[in-house]
Amino acid sequence: MTSKFEGTERYVATEDLMMAVNAAVTLARPLLVKGEPGTGKTQLAEEIARSLDKPLYRWHVKSTTKAQHGLYEYDAVSRLRDSQLGDAKVHDIGNYIIPGRLWEAFRSERQAVLLIDEIDKADIEFPNDLLLELDRMEFYVHETREMIQATHRPIVIITSNNEKELPDAFLRRCFFHFIRFPDAETMTRIIGVHFPELKRELLSEALNAFYKLRDVPGLKKKPSTSELLDWLKLLLAEDIPPEALRTDDPRKSLPPLYGALLKNEQDVHLFEQLIFLQRRQSRQ
Repeated sequence: MTSKFEGTERYVATEDLMMAVNAAVTLARPLLVKGEPGTGKTQLAEEIARSLDKPLYRWHVKSTTKAQHGLYEYDAVSRLRDSQLGDAKVHDIGNYIIPGRLWEAFRSERQAVLLIDEIDKADIEFPNDLLLELDRMEFYVHETREMIQATHRPIVIITSNNEKELPDAFLRRCFFHFIRFPDAETMTRIIGVHFPELKRELLSEALNAFYKLRDVPGLKKKPSTSELLDWLKLLLAEDIPPEALRTDDPRKSLPPLYGALLKNEQDVHLFEQLIFLQRRQSRQ
């Protein structure tokens, strides 16, 4: 296994992304990755772990997630129940301490990759509450009065969809990278990883239709890379011919199987309006 991240056979990483990952590892700072949903931010952590042969610990953040959940939780309810049943293990409070993902990554025998996924979904105080732990790679368990320290400093990958602004104090401690939406050349390489046998003509027409759809002004949600891959899978399964995807024909309506690309009725309606206007202009 390589000591530097260079992408993998199933994950196309651009030069600047590889440089960002390796810079964060060298600086021993968390890598904060932003970008549109569906651009491979979560998969990046998985492929870093795979490429560098390291264990991966995933912490998927929700709106109700607190920073404490990543450290540990104290199961007071189970302890109360066991005390009522006269269970002997109730005398050791350590039996009721449940390690979180940070704790698991800290005690890994080998350096681990820790993914903190979609940090912007949590409360605004969530990033600030992790500052000390991510800086010092240690935290204190008050119930057992022990200090938990990282055996090996994990490689921390933090993703954000930009739903909330992150605090400046948190940003200062991270190495930042924005994953730009892939251009046609990079997208062709990505598609080649997933569909190596895809015919060139179908690929060309699909990409042309996809980028034209993304360029429609006013879309509430632009289709992402993952949605393009789903669409291509359906096109192949249904044996859709390349000519059915030509969007420069004003007599055509929505692309076939558009439900893989457009995910709300507002965008479908907008696209139908544009098709209607295009048809009317063509008659004049």
